[in-house]
This record gives sequence, C-alpha cells and structure tokens, in this order.
Amino acid sequence: MAKVLTPDSDNMAKLTVKRLSAEDEFPDISQHNNHMAKVLTLDMYRRLRQQATPNGFTIDGVIQTGVDNPGHPFVMTVGCVAGDEETYDVFKDLLDPVIQDRHGGYKPTDKHKTDLNADHLKGGDDLDPNYVLSCRVRTGRSIRGFCLPPHCSRGERRAVEKLSTEALASLSGDLKGKYYALKNMTEAEQQQLIDDHFLFDKPVSPLLLASGMARDWPDARGIWHNDNKTFLVWVNEEDHLRVISMQKGGNMKEVFSRFCDGLTKIETLFKERGHVFMWNEHLGYVLTCPSNLGTGLRGGVHVKLPNMSKHAKFEDILKKLKLQKRGTGGVDTAAVGGIFDISNADRLGFSEVELVQMVVDGVKLLIEMEKKLEKGQPIDDLIPAAK
Repeated sequence: MAKVLTPDSDNMAKLTVKRLSAEDEFPDISQHNNHMAKVLTLDMYRRLRQQATPNGFTIDGVIQTGVDNPGHPFVMTVGCVAGDEETYDVFKDLLDPVIQDRHGGYKPTDKHKTDLNADHLKGGDDLDPNYVLSCRVRTGRSIRGFCLPPHCSRGERRAVEKLSTEALASLSGDLKGKYYALKNMTEAEQQQLIDDHFLFDKPVSPLLLASGMARDWPDARGIWHNDNKTFLVWVNEEDHLRVISMQKGGNMKEVFSRFCDGLTKIETLFKERGHVFMWNEHLGYVLTCPSNLGTGLRGGVHVKLPNMSKHAKFEDILKKLKLQKRGTGGVDTAAVGGIFDISNADRLGFSEVELVQMVVDGVKLLIEMEKKLEKGQPIDDLIPAAK
C-alpha cells in the first residue's frame, strides 16, 4: 500500500514544488486584444504575483479569462475579472489603468454618481411604439462579505441564494413573485421561461468559462420574477444578482420607475437581514467584470431601424450619442429585419438617470432620422455633435 504523506511526514518535501520565476510564469499575451493585455507587463506581474486578497484571489485568477481568450482584432474585451471586493484594491496597479481605458478616461481619483430617482428622468414614456418593440433596464448587485462568482465556494454560492430568495420572497404588490431554482425546474417551467426569454442556461461563452463562473452548475442558481413578468432577478450567474425591469412597447419611463423602485426595496430587504451591497465612492456598485462597475446599468430598447442601419454614418452617430448596438439575440448576434438592441455604451462616471436619459434622447433622434429616410429625405441636419 502506498504511503500517505502528511504535513509532519519526513517526506513532506516531496509534495513541495519549487515556485518558478515570474519570467517562467508570465503568459504570452503579445497577440492579445484586450484591455488587460494592453496594461500588464512582466514587471507588474512580478510585483502582483506576490499579492493575494484576504480570500486568496491572485493575479492569475484576475487575468485568466484574458489569457485564455485573445479577443477579436476589432472587438476589445476587458480580459480580467474580480474574485472579491478587495480585488479592485489589491490589484489596482493593473485594474485602475484597465478601468481608465475601458471607461473613457475615468481616473483613480474620480468619484461616481448614483441616482435611482426615476422622477429625474425627462420624458421616456413616449417612445414611438411603431418603432420601439420593447424596453429593458438591467444591472447587477454584489453582496458584501461574499466572494464573487469567479472565486466563491459552493457554500458561499448557496448562502447567496438562500439570502436572496428570502429577501425576494418579501416583495409585495406589483413586485410579488416566485423563485425557480435551475436544478429543481420541471420541463414545463423550463419551457415557459424559455418562451418568456427569461431563462439563463449554463454559460457557453469562453469568457465566462475561463473565469470559473460555471463551476458546480446548476447548484444554487435560479431565476425569480414577479407575477406580471416585468421584473426579473437572476441569482448567481455572472454576478450575485442580475436585476431586470422590462416590458413590451415604448414606455421606458415606466420600466425605469419599476427598476428603481424594485432595486431600492431589494436593498432595504437585504439591509434588514444584515447585508449591504458592495459600493464605494470611486467605483460605485462593485461587480465581477470591470466593464460593469459604477451603475452596472444597461438600458436598452428593441427598435426597428431598417433604413437608418444602412446609412453610412450609422456607427458614427451611435458613437456620438454614446450608444451601442447589438442583435436582439445578444451581443454576438446579427440584427434581423432591421431590428436592433440599442443601449448605453457607458456604465461608470454617469448616474443611472443620465444613462437612461441618453438612451431615451438618442432613440428618439434615431427614430426621427428613420422617418426622414423612409421619405427619401436627407438626415445631415439631424446628425449630432459628440456628447
């Protein structure tokens, strides 16, 4: 029978592998196109590999997704994640420049604005329903004291689920709903959630898989939604919580009001249970991916722009309006029938109200342009200056 080695065994030294040098361990990112690869140097890696957060998250955990995924020549990905709240402080030498690069020059000394008062939004209840098919606002929230999904343990993940479902069960009125644990779903429940476009499945994106977010799937993952199916919370996907307000038609004001009201009530329910969300003056709400810091907010509409989308200046106009486009099936999908998902490009440095206002004002302008193009008229007089 083989001898079992124990910490006090004479042969314990055989279990110890001499730590290799930084030069030996430094990843080859010379051909990578992501924000992490632009910033990380051998000298920086040499310094940061000596560090770890109190939860044991290391620089290799931070950068693994960017190492495994070189990116696309024309699509700049972030290339790094946080394993806990402390990641952003311990590895700030890397993450501060990444954040500054990703968020339009947002400096380490800058302070973030938060505004969840929907009354501050001007208009938004009058987006033309002949063009706007639906409106949605989403964000993420992280619960202080727990590791983030790339680094959490099974027990932490289950604790997040238990705490979240207890809090969500206390919502009432229009926000009253039900939680569906992924591992306990019946086929009928699963199909209904698919039909409602609510279901999130096991991550297939290499970006998420390399980050470690699919471990133990589907343990402690689930979906909660209200009875009206207009307010939705994902538990333990890319973040502890993903909160979504949505409905058909062009009333973004109503969607945003529900979003603000629901988030405020959820935060109160967590505080009553002795837990707060990760937040600080500089980064705003702290989430797994540096791209989602600040508000974590993406306000979007599905809008028909068959003529506008063929215009030579379409991409430039979106950039000037601080908007981005994707297909209605997600970030990597193509538009079908001239229908696009148009949303805010920024997350950090602007308040929630400011970002939704950009979407409302920008979509109104795009629809105005679309109507002129339908009539064969030029739109040069409507093209805005950069915000």
